[in-house]
Amino acid sequence: MGRLITFEGIEGCGKTTQAALAGEYLQRLRIPFVLTEEPGGTPFGKRIREILLTKTLSEPAAKAELLLFAADRAQHVKEVIEPALEKGKAVLCDRFIDATVAYQGFGRGLDIGLIKTLNAFSTGSLRPDLTLLFDLPVETALMRVRARRSNKGLDAVDDRFEGEEAAFHRKVREGYLRAAAEEPHRFRIIDASREISQIQSEVEGHLAKLLAI
Repeated sequence: MGRLITFEGIEGCGKTTQAALAGEYLQRLRIPFVLTEEPGGTPFGKRIREILLTKTLSEPAAKAELLLFAADRAQHVKEVIEPALEKGKAVLCDRFIDATVAYQGFGRGLDIGLIKTLNAFSTGSLRPDLTLLFDLPVETALMRVRARRSNKGLDAVDDRFEGEEAAFHRKVREGYLRAAAEEPHRFRIIDASREISQIQSEVEGHLAKLLAI
């Protein structure tokens, strides 16, 4: 079996960049891997991703949002993650079960016990071998989000989660840190306020240890 490595954190933490760099690292070492994301890791999931992230006049209720993430994850595990693991590949996944606990549980205030049950159902109880949590203050993260949008020439925020108030993101960060405290054997908390190269070096160290490189 392969290894499932998940990349987690609040908006603007740099996890997507680090997941891509991790893929380049494994590619240089000729280690078979799959780089994927949630939501949207399958053709079916891409349609769900559009519903979940796009700001519209009619946004999904919190419970509907939770169920959409679960549907995306169930398809993702069946179509992408499990087949890759069975082939002995490393799976680098940008967001997974912990994101739902942090965002829909702590952020939206939905029942965390129910969310964990739903996570287990949608994944067949599959859990990551390693979760890299990219942590930084909310104010710093939101400044990065604004700068990124400005660099792309975008004015209005069209991502539902990026557009949430700072208080929401603080709850999400709290959720992540709580999860890391509950499962210290699985989580590695990474200081995401540093330079990209410094973070990349730490990530590669964690991957090397897990994969016995």
